[in-house]
Amino acid sequence: MSSAETAAAPVFQLEKVSYSYPDGEVGTQDLDLVIREQERIALLGANGSGKSTLLKILDGLIFPQGGSVQAFGQTLNEKHLNHDGFNQVFRQQVGFVFQNSETQLFSSTVYEEIAFGPLHLGLEEDEVRRRVGQTLELFDLKDVKDRPPFKLSGGEKKRVALGAVMATNPSVLLLDEPTAALDPRTQRWLIDMLVQFGRYGKTIITATHDLDIVSEIADRALVFDEEHRLVANGSPSEVLSNRDLLLRVNLIDPRFHQHTHGGDHRHYHIHD
Repeated sequence: MSSAETAAAPVFQLEKVSYSYPDGEVGTQDLDLVIREQERIALLGANGSGKSTLLKILDGLIFPQGGSVQAFGQTLNEKHLNHDGFNQVFRQQVGFVFQNSETQLFSSTVYEEIAFGPLHLGLEEDEVRRRVGQTLELFDLKDVKDRPPFKLSGGEKKRVALGAVMATNPSVLLLDEPTAALDPRTQRWLIDMLVQFGRYGKTIITATHDLDIVSEIADRALVFDEEHRLVANGSPSEVLSNRDLLLRVNLIDPRFHQHTHGGDHRHYHIHD
């Protein structure tokens, strides 16, 4: 870890965190983890390995049965989130973009969708209009601002979902498979946007299966196995060059080949 990372304050601290769903399915086991300000982290692992569970824990949507979670130096649990003061600060600081954008889009128009968060924070009307205007411009949504979100294309829905989160100006951004089901152009736009957010100093935690994008969007990669345990924690180059690890956690299959094209930019292919 670099001296800059060591000096940065912790955003999240997890100690021996374990979570199981009501049906008994294990989400994560004995997880120890520190995430610091301005880190860009990729969560890697097969389906069901615990990536989405971790994001939900970090967002305060679920609470572990074992261990402890701290956010911004305070215990993150149901009791504290029921306290209006902590809840408002936490919700302003942490934004979550779900894998399926439709699950978080509910307003009648794109404009109202983006305005919802700032209004919920109690901002003045002038400030809400300013933020919505900036967001519509930044996410190229001005032409669809009066349309219902559910009538938009998949790429447009993703932009609205991300814009609605970013309109509250969170310091931490959680993303669950953000490039899933997007066309190549929208994927490229989203990756460039995440890189830009990193330059703004945001803490960005992204769960993804897309190994091609990890080196661009993350400075640290966490790998979870199918036993729901953290089994690797290192730089993207260290993790992605470890073929045995990727095979063991079911992120690639034996037909996998990696090609490097200049510098540290890798492309991952499965050859028949």
